[in-house]
Amino acid sequence: MASRTKARKRAADILFESEARGVDPLVLLQDRVIEPHAEASVPQYTVDLVEGVVAHRERIDELLETYSRGWTIARMPAVDRALLRVGTFELIYNDDVPDVVAVDEAVDLARELSTDDSPAFVNGLLGRLLEIKPTLLA
Repeated sequence: MASRTKARKRAADILFESEARGVDPLVLLQDRVIEPHAEASVPQYTVDLVEGVVAHRERIDELLETYSRGWTIARMPAVDRALLRVGTFELIYNDDVPDVVAVDEAVDLARELSTDDSPAFVNGLLGRLLEIKPTLLA
């Protein structure tokens, strides 16, 4: 698994865990960064992703809910929600990542971590955001 893929997975894990435990994602991230007995250090890109999702979460969630065609944020599986937030952040706010890479990485992680239906759902929603991205940035 490539280093950025691992960082994305770690960011999604932190976002998922923070939601499940009702803990602020930045507090959980900070705990993971300074945890001396952690199994692996937290990559800087994971930090960037979690901080970026938190900074833009309101807009990210608005986009996901608006374009998910009948799915509210609360109704989405928690893993999918975390992956979609990371993917949307990369797609809309991170110019260093090619758009197709942001979508493909989120879909691949959904295939690995979530339900059988999740890759198609994640691909469809992020694909829709990719189609309308020029209007979102205008």
